[in-house]
Amino acid sequence: MEILVRICWFALALVHVAPAAVVFSPGLVERLYGASPDGETGVLLVHRGALFLTVVAAAVFAAFDPPSRRLASLVAAISMIGFLIIYARAGTPIGPLRTIAMTDAVALIPLAFVGWRAWLTH
Repeated sequence: MEILVRICWFALALVHVAPAAVVFSPGLVERLYGASPDGETGVLLVHRGALFLTVVAAAVFAAFDPPSRRLASLVAAISMIGFLIIYARAGTPIGPLRTIAMTDAVALIPLAFVGWRAWLTH
């Protein structure tokens, strides 16, 4: 069972790698979001990438450190469910945001599993 838990944590980390990558390559802001990395929106998107890097780190850490799994599950849940709520409030627009929403929706499956395991076993 532990190997499945780790695989799910790595899957959750992987979901957040692309948006986190803008921290290391701000030029991705333009490619991923169509915004200049030098403008105010670009700066916010790079900062958003830093926050996603936090989710990646939490998920990777949780893969190896069971006591951290409760907090990591909350971090991932706030990020993913929060986005899905915001996306729904925006009227579920078509385009890149829909892809993100679909990815997050699918990733709720491993999140539910690791969250259940974290809160059940500790």
